[in-house]
Amino acid sequence: MKIAEDALRPHLPEPGWRFVTPTLAHAGAARLSLRAHPEPDAAQVTEALPGEALDLLWENAGGWAYIRTAHDRYLGWARADGLHARPWQPDLTVTARRAHAYAGPKISQPIRAELAFGARLARGSGEIVTENHRRWVPVILPGGTDAWVQEVILAPLDSDLLTFAQGFLDTPYMWGGRSAWGLDCSGLTQLVYGAFGRPLPRDADQQQAFLTPVTDAQPGDLAFFPGHVGLMLGGRRLLHANATHMRVTVETLGEGEYGTRLQSDLSGFGRWTQ
Repeated sequence: MKIAEDALRPHLPEPGWRFVTPTLAHAGAARLSLRAHPEPDAAQVTEALPGEALDLLWENAGGWAYIRTAHDRYLGWARADGLHARPWQPDLTVTARRAHAYAGPKISQPIRAELAFGARLARGSGEIVTENHRRWVPVILPGGTDAWVQEVILAPLDSDLLTFAQGFLDTPYMWGGRSAWGLDCSGLTQLVYGAFGRPLPRDADQQQAFLTPVTDAQPGDLAFFPGHVGLMLGGRRLLHANATHMRVTVETLGEGEYGTRLQSDLSGFGRWTQ
């Protein structure tokens, strides 16, 4: 039997379809891998960060859920035990690139979760605890576990776009990655733009179609290549997550073997004009 979201019912009039209504859900306390197929060895297509909102479309008998990320409507298969369909009202957002949640208000306590920029938490009950000049905030992790984080990882972002972006230098490359624990090229640009109120689609080709094409790049514009995207820093300098160096690096277009290859593959620049 073929399955489709209920909203598609008017477009699929022929028989043989089972229609489902999405259920609101959220990712658990760990980054949730979305895969191309409901198989553990299938390619990761993207990931949901802890606490991010999801649409649960359906589940299969093998413990896999077909889901859609709420922020960019990206589809993929994830393990059903990595998400939660019960109500979740987070009121805190992690602003550190990487961080940990602890079992207690002390850095020697066991780590309860790995967090990243954009992860969502709920404020726990109780007061902030000051320990050795550190301020600890009680939180509730996605899924309901109590934990503690340092207040500094929740501080308002105090940076400009280019400085923030360069803070991801040397982040490991990971296909489908969306955090400082591992990034792919379009995950980096989507993350950086989103941090400054510029929501982008997930993939490089989608981002190129979404932005306004320009001829002369300015700092902050995106540069596009076949299946690849990077962020222009000024002049010909490009910040990108790449599988050649397996990390986020800065290249100069037209300089050196790699930079020359990038220059020859350049398909255009895109600028945010919303």
